[in-house]
Amino acid sequence: MRFLGNKEDLKEEIENFLFEVGLQDKNLTLFDAFCGMGSVSDHLKGSYKIISNDLLKCCSIYTQAKLNAEKCKFKKLGYDPIEFLNKSKKIKKGFFYKNYSPANSKRMYFSEINAGRIDFFRHTIESWKENSQLTKNEYFFLLACLMESVSKVSNTAGVYGAFLKKWDSRAKKPIKFIEIPFNKQTAHSSKNLNSRIEEIIDKVECDIIYLDPPYTQNQYGTQYHLLETLILDDSPPISEITGSRPVTPMRSNFSVDTKAQVLFEEIIAKTKARYILFSFSSDGFYSEKFIESVFKRYGKENTYKVKKINYKQYQNFKSKKKESHKEFLFFVEKKNKSEVAFNTPFNYTGSKYHLIEDIRKYLPNKIETFVDAFGGGFNVGINTEAKRIIYNDNNFLVKDLIQSFQLNDVYKYLLYIRRQINKYELSIDNKKNYIKLRDYYNDLDLHKRDPRLLFTLIMYGFRQQIRFNKNFKFNIPPGERWFNDRILERFISFSRAIKEKKIIFESKDYNELDKYIKKDTFFYLDPPYLLTTATYNDGKRGFEGWNEKLEDNLFKFLDDLTRQDIKFMLSYISEFNGKQNKQFTSWIAKNNLIDINLGRIKGRRREERLILNYEPKGYSYSKISHKKQISKKR
Repeated sequence: MRFLGNKEDLKEEIENFLFEVGLQDKNLTLFDAFCGMGSVSDHLKGSYKIISNDLLKCCSIYTQAKLNAEKCKFKKLGYDPIEFLNKSKKIKKGFFYKNYSPANSKRMYFSEINAGRIDFFRHTIESWKENSQLTKNEYFFLLACLMESVSKVSNTAGVYGAFLKKWDSRAKKPIKFIEIPFNKQTAHSSKNLNSRIEEIIDKVECDIIYLDPPYTQNQYGTQYHLLETLILDDSPPISEITGSRPVTPMRSNFSVDTKAQVLFEEIIAKTKARYILFSFSSDGFYSEKFIESVFKRYGKENTYKVKKINYKQYQNFKSKKKESHKEFLFFVEKKNKSEVAFNTPFNYTGSKYHLIEDIRKYLPNKIETFVDAFGGGFNVGINTEAKRIIYNDNNFLVKDLIQSFQLNDVYKYLLYIRRQINKYELSIDNKKNYIKLRDYYNDLDLHKRDPRLLFTLIMYGFRQQIRFNKNFKFNIPPGERWFNDRILERFISFSRAIKEKKIIFESKDYNELDKYIKKDTFFYLDPPYLLTTATYNDGKRGFEGWNEKLEDNLFKFLDDLTRQDIKFMLSYISEFNGKQNKQFTSWIAKNNLIDINLGRIKGRRREERLILNYEPKGYSYSKISHKKQISKKR
């Protein structure tokens, strides 16, 4: 069977790769999520329990037939169906005869006699099924044999998107009903699905997922419409020229650039599989950097492997590319869900993404409402498990930007960004057009500024940072970065994760969040640091700067939370460049708070601290000491 992306020549490489990473256990279940014509599933059926799936019914049937071929004995029928069909010379002037041969149309997919024989074969198989003369496996096996037989006499260039204008020599040969090739091993266990992968991914129980999605814009539903009609046997309305059935139900978003990346990230995030194996072509939509970024976000970095294989792709007489291309096999073992962290797709000064593991370690077990009081880039809040999350930042432009990732469809957001990139010809070499876009954004009324436009600007600004002047004008100069594939992955993963959480967005001072001060609320605070100066605390950005008075007010606010038995965590520093924040250390000692020293962070000239008014899970402390401190060595 000729099929785009067929892994017939790679099936042994795939098997060997699985064995190399130690996955040789017949008790493991392998989910072949884009099974196509079942080459991989069939090859591995003796080594694993197999679950196969494909959007196209013809592919689903063909794969199931391969997996269960050894079970087909035709005892109810009482004779060899293949021999019977070949001995009979009958034709039937059915749907294929009338629509896919010159008998009643201009379409030259099959000769008249072959089209009539195809109709006879299909009708006979269906009658056997209706008369309960076939088991389910036998029915699927004969349908698969019919597809195999059809492929040998079709007047096409390998797919069925269109027919040839002249008769190919093979199309003139009389059709023979032939058996499909299959692995003679008995299937260990098999189950077959026929669904969009994105609709079932979080429901399929499996140990290994093998992913072989479409690589390019070729829609398999368009290319194999004829086989789908053959299997469904539903006499659909067809197009005038090619005779194609309506293809919308068969359209895959994996064949649409950008949508494919969005869906790929979702599949990796949601699969229940512990191990992920992904095959992809150098001709495909995705870059190796994008795939690596996704795999390392959701997988254990030390298990990440890539194998490159020189592979001669399928060619037909119309093909222009004759050189070989590379096929990639990517593998990773998934992290536990609690170990996965997301980071905002731009650089926010003071981001705590590098501390997420530590912060999560010391959080309470169950949090009803989590208040991210100085939300900023939202790297803490988005990585917190709580029934409700309050994002707050007094910079309304930053708040609107973070909220835009939740409000907008990811694919449409990406299209908007790319339209702006193309419109303004943005690149690291085009500083002039960056300034032009920045001026356009800054000239807009505040309430008319699109956060998506701001994000586009950030991508091409200095170090992909965000900063405004006192008049709320974005004033980051041009940079040396762009919207690359690693940023694309961060954008997609952050946007998907933020949509899955219940978040309320606020833009207030932290002490104006009174309505959230309840017994089941947890406050996380990452205020400006008194000893350091940043864009959000220098008092030059349209907002009040940070000083000792404001810090004292913060401590009073936290003291009030403690009196109300409301838990909080404060991220802060006590020392910078040899200067001590005595006000801070005195407040800790006075209030008998827990001081967790996280040590010096790589690339930072300070030691980060977490201040708690509660004992974190799994730790106990002396009640004698007025200063409870844990040191964490790095």
